[in-house]
Amino acid sequence: MKIRLLSCLLVALFVQSCASDSDELVPEVKLWYDTPADAASSDSTDPWVDDKEWLSALPLGNGSLGAMIFGDVTHERIQLSEESMWSGSVQDSDNPDAAQHLDEIRRLLFEGKYREATELTDRTQICKGPGSGFGVGSKVQFGCFQTLGDLWIDFQNQGDTYEDYHRELNLNDALATVSYTQDGKKYLREAFISHPDQVMVVRFSCNQPGSLSFNCRLTRPERFATHAEADHLVMSGALYDGKGGDGLRYTARLKAVNQGGEVAYNDSLLLVKNADEVVLLLSASTDYVMDYPEYKGRDHAGLTLKALNAAAGKSYADLLKAHLDEYRPYYDRVGFQICQEPDTVPTDRLVAMGRDGKVHPHLYELMFQYGRYLLIASSRPGTLPANLQGIWANKTQTPWNGDYHTDVNVEMNYWLSGVLNLSELQMPLFDLIESLYEPGTRTARIQYNKKGWVVHPVTNVWGYTSPGEAASWGMHTGASAWMCQHIGEQYRFTGDKAFLSRMYPVLKGAVEFYLDWLCTDPATGKLVSGPAVSPENTFVAPDGSNSQISMGPTHDQQTIWQLFDDFLMASAELGTKDSFVDSVAVARDRLAGNTIGSDGRLMEWAQEFAEVEPGHRHVSHLFAVHPGAQINFIQTPELAEAAGKSIDYRMSHGGGHTGWSAAWLVNLYARLERGVEAQKSLDNVLSRDLNPNLFTLHPPFQIDANFGTAAGMGEMLLQSHVMEGGKRIIQVLPALPPSWKNGEVRGLKARGGYTVDLKWADGELTEVVVHDYAADKVQVLYGNTELSGKIVGRNKWKYLK
Repeated sequence: MKIRLLSCLLVALFVQSCASDSDELVPEVKLWYDTPADAASSDSTDPWVDDKEWLSALPLGNGSLGAMIFGDVTHERIQLSEESMWSGSVQDSDNPDAAQHLDEIRRLLFEGKYREATELTDRTQICKGPGSGFGVGSKVQFGCFQTLGDLWIDFQNQGDTYEDYHRELNLNDALATVSYTQDGKKYLREAFISHPDQVMVVRFSCNQPGSLSFNCRLTRPERFATHAEADHLVMSGALYDGKGGDGLRYTARLKAVNQGGEVAYNDSLLLVKNADEVVLLLSASTDYVMDYPEYKGRDHAGLTLKALNAAAGKSYADLLKAHLDEYRPYYDRVGFQICQEPDTVPTDRLVAMGRDGKVHPHLYELMFQYGRYLLIASSRPGTLPANLQGIWANKTQTPWNGDYHTDVNVEMNYWLSGVLNLSELQMPLFDLIESLYEPGTRTARIQYNKKGWVVHPVTNVWGYTSPGEAASWGMHTGASAWMCQHIGEQYRFTGDKAFLSRMYPVLKGAVEFYLDWLCTDPATGKLVSGPAVSPENTFVAPDGSNSQISMGPTHDQQTIWQLFDDFLMASAELGTKDSFVDSVAVARDRLAGNTIGSDGRLMEWAQEFAEVEPGHRHVSHLFAVHPGAQINFIQTPELAEAAGKSIDYRMSHGGGHTGWSAAWLVNLYARLERGVEAQKSLDNVLSRDLNPNLFTLHPPFQIDANFGTAAGMGEMLLQSHVMEGGKRIIQVLPALPPSWKNGEVRGLKARGGYTVDLKWADGELTEVVVHDYAADKVQVLYGNTELSGKIVGRNKWKYLK
């Protein structure tokens, strides 16, 4: 709890510095439909989603509470989620026998005996026990992010005939509305989830008094009971702990505040009769606390009752105002416009047009701002970080447990936070990383007999840091380095030294592990890691075996280099000079590093192995291009060329075939300044991986591609680099696709904390404004040309063509 309070204090200070003082450019952006979710339902064959209508419902969230609005006229369903609805419990999965076999595995790998090394790794290095249940963990200790349940609203005396139907999600206001006419009466529903008041608010109104009559009930697929208290309905229960008993306990409360008519409660129903207007209020919580090793202690019953009663004492107008006053300062920071046409096509038809190969320009704008909206809705300071489904789950067994995959997915969730001006929404990720320090230290010691802390490719809210159940994917020891990369990025975008000081012990602990984990390659004298994987990819070894395990895969070299480099940066910024810092500098320079193969590609492994699957979805050896900072055309043009050839080869063999991998390619092509290919990858997501509600598919549904595509569009418009000596370079329109002929974007962020506004016409830059400009610290490039502008206001630099 102390960590979360500190996060909120740091954020309160940070928010003040985020807004651009530029002219407003925040066009109204909506997802809208002329049918309910059941009529606009997805044609997805996603095996994890029983009801396709869910992929047409509209998501609301405040970071801790989520809802999906379906919009049916006579039988409304609002599917509910709460951030900490996790089954499972803390498990002891570290393998104390693993460490004694490390030297032998390394010897076999260095001698080229991959078959024997793989067999020994599979037998000795995996976790103890069931691990994550191979991604189906709802009934084991690893657990699973689960649905809170459903709010069902059955309208009385209303038939199925209606007209003038309209359903929308206004991103500018985080407000969902449903309107229609029935029997000559005009009905309106408005819904939002308030972060200040910690309740979902749904208002029902009609233009004729006494026309609102309905029953409400709360249900869940399992482990729930309902009862009525004096003035509200309660659903409560306990989730399964994976050991045969009860885990987290939860409470949800529902209350109706009416004007006119009658409201009554019984053990399972909230009944409204002949009301003029009704406001439903719902609060929910579990007893989860991010505090290893107990993870319990929150007063869920008391907190939900307090929130419900406080909200009930306020008017709808006051609740809405508090919601907007808190939400809009996040959303309104960035505006993006490339389409001058009015928004006349329903969103599900825009998706259908994309599937037919005709991506409408407005769909780019929607996906750009929708990614920002979803992050605001699923990750607020003091909440849990966005998981594989953000904060929305419609089942008790979500895909891959709805957990935190650390070999790209949870990181991708936060790529947009810097450039799209939402840096403080990363704070939940740092809370999670901090919470893994203690269990990760235990894993490093018990599993490997090493110093520091480590996490592997999956983690959860229970501090799981052990390897997975299979070495082929579970031996991703580069995960903690990858997660820590966000610490350095947060500082580069915000300059927040209090944050850097807070996270410095976490950085140092990760560095300590890798210093102890690295060993010397006898053939080269360089430092390499292993046994390790290049996430989920397989190569043909010299002994003819198919293997995933090797020493010094490029991905590890890059993530560890970035970690060491970030630690040295942090040490310098905080004025820390000692022998440990010196040893990190020596180790960074001894890393084997990146290698270009005989065919000109950046090599994925330390040797030039053939891929079993040349079009593999992961491109982990390109981490240094994006999201890392080691490879770019300004500082390392040869390596950037080789990285481009690697992408081209992967794509020529069918790569980028999942939602998140196509989204990663948008960012990679953007960093390599290839706007045409960046747009092609973007169009792959938009034409192949979208549901009617714009949730992205892996498949199954995973929210990472929503975040990754928005981040990629940001990278297409603006990039920034920190050069030796600390000078920043800002690249404007580095990967602008030819089809985006005219447009503007305001409020993007560059490293160094600069806020940047851009305009272009006929494909050419026409205007740049850099806020908080410092001439001795920043250089603005358009292509290979350094732009010359002038100061037009207080620390405001402007270039006009």
